[in-house]
Amino acid sequence: MNQQDARRAVEAAIGKVAPDVEPGDLDGAARLRQDLELDSLDFLHLVEVIAESTGVDIPEADYPAVATVGGLVTYIAGRG
Repeated sequence: MNQQDARRAVEAAIGKVAPDVEPGDLDGAARLRQDLELDSLDFLHLVEVIAESTGVDIPEADYPAVATVGGLVTYIAGRG
């Protein structure tokens, strides 16, 4: 999966978990929990939606690597 496909997958997943966030306005440096105000359950739901839509499982040990929109896109692109 390339960066563009990964970006689309992340935008779609965020749209499902946090429908009030405009996916097109997502900055790569935006922190999922702080800037997008995803609580811990929302974050876990996001990880689940990503796994279902892309087949990329994100183990808990890798959560720091996917703390931002850009980090999540890069992670998925590297494993998808």
